Amino acid sequence: MTPSMTYPTSDHAPLTELLSAAGVPGAYVAPAAAALGDRAAEVLRSDPWQLLLVPGVGPRQADHFARRLLGEQADPADPRRGAALVTHLMLRAAREGDTSVPVPEVIAALAELKVAEPVRAVMGALDEARVMGFAVEPDEPDDLDDDLPEPEEFLSLERYATAEEAVAEGVMRLTATAEPFPLDGLEDSPATAAAFGHGVSVVSGPGHESAARALCAAAGGLAVAVVTATDRSAADLAALLPGTDGTEGTDGPRGVTVLSLHRLLEAHEAPGGIAFARGEQRPLDARLVVVMEAPALDVELAAALVEACADGTHLVLAGDPAGLPPAAAGQVFADVAASGTVPVTRVREPGVPSGPIGALTAAVRLGELPRVDAPDREVVIVPAGDPREAVHRTAQLVADSIPRALGVAGGDIQVVTPAQRGDAGAVALNAALKARLNPGPGAYAGFDVGDRVVVTGALPGAPAGETGTVTGAGDAGLEVAFPAGPAVVPAALVSRLRHGWAITVQMSQGTHWPAVVAVLPAEAGPLLSRALVLTAVSRARCHVSVVHAAGPALAHAVRDVHLPPRRTRLPGLLQGL
Repeated sequence: MTPSMTYPTSDHAPLTELLSAAGVPGAYVAPAAAALGDRAAEVLRSDPWQLLLVPGVGPRQADHFARRLLGEQADPADPRRGAALVTHLMLRAAREGDTSVPVPEVIAALAELKVAEPVRAVMGALDEARVMGFAVEPDEPDDLDDDLPEPEEFLSLERYATAEEAVAEGVMRLTATAEPFPLDGLEDSPATAAAFGHGVSVVSGPGHESAARALCAAAGGLAVAVVTATDRSAADLAALLPGTDGTEGTDGPRGVTVLSLHRLLEAHEAPGGIAFARGEQRPLDARLVVVMEAPALDVELAAALVEACADGTHLVLAGDPAGLPPAAAGQVFADVAASGTVPVTRVREPGVPSGPIGALTAAVRLGELPRVDAPDREVVIVPAGDPREAVHRTAQLVADSIPRALGVAGGDIQVVTPAQRGDAGAVALNAALKARLNPGPGAYAGFDVGDRVVVTGALPGAPAGETGTVTGAGDAGLEVAFPAGPAVVPAALVSRLRHGWAITVQMSQGTHWPAVVAVLPAEAGPLLSRALVLTAVSRARCHVSVVHAAGPALAHAVRDVHLPPRRTRLPGLLQGL
């Protein structure tokens, strides 16, 4: 181990020099390299507005950078600026979950950004294949004498347009090629009948986990792959399916394997990020694939999954649509269910866990926030007057109260909060928890041995959302113990890690822990919604402490605040194939 180890930046020397000369903070070097590739410096010299592709960079910063680079030649009417701003607006929409945006909305936003010819900017982005355009034909009017409305035009980033088309074609391919499995008298189970009888089906509702377990039990000797978001959730679910081993991904006596999607598709690092060894040329062996917590599945991961399913595979998407949609763009579960092209089984019986946590999640799902009777302290409400007190209470709960009173080990407690920033956001909570649980100088790229970390961008050895513990560091990189085993995170990829005692609720999707501390501060008011609160409290298997510092805003959010619908192409694509 080398305590004085620092992470080299020589690979990005030209980019570092370019950004430094233009006054861009050094913190943007790694994100710019990740967004623009190995030739990032060359790309930016050719088109400085490409800086807009870097997360956190807005039009004002990109314009300033262009002026520093081009001097008097930095013209607001430059076609490169207009095309880059189109891409920027589409990326901003994607961060909100949309895969498509109406053209008039893009043109209006460009006008607000002082683009003199917004239509020309859109055409330039289309010509350069930065975005793709498509039209939605209107419904025919009831009265044939009425004029037919003009088609509505939309834009999509190429990556999301391609992914949605891949999902639609994959769903239709599996629907057409899957032969029914023998039911053996199981016709009285709607979810099993749909899964065994159709190439693609949906199991929707709070009882999806129980339905999926019953489906696996009925599968007999079929090769079944149960897919989860993280390796931690695979191990958790495997414990509920006797005869399986989610950590190693071995087959149980009934042929059921539980794996994270990341591991199932055999993720590996490639130019531009993570790629998968499993795909059309090397499909999966499973005859039945069951995706748990499928509402968290974004469109690009869904495309990779369906492309890896061989002809004849039966695919089941299982989850509770009342929680948060995916962290990334798209809403595949909701779109497939709404398309009317596959059978949807709605399971309303209580899911796992039952008891006070089940009662709380059931009430929140209905828009209520009742006082829950929990004699064994499965649910505890911890009031806090302000964010500072919320952080203090959280540190007490994690470091002392929960382990002492309930016997839950610190590694089995996860803190979730709505936002990354803020006085009670994940950054502030992690600072307090590190000071309490594992103080240290951050000797290894900001981390110390014993720190808990979370993967914010997928690594070869762990998917986004996975948590682990730093065990050491050396010339090869940072050594982390993840649920699926130890991994070395190379220096160039350490930026994909953050401290992980506290994570955002969005990042917690698809994973459960024995105990969860849900911190809900007033400052998170704009982010609070029924879906967010439901996702937060339902991450717990055995215990949830709610640090309530939101005042009346929390009850209002649970009762009245619904997330806006995402704008996607997938339902129309499915209906049109």
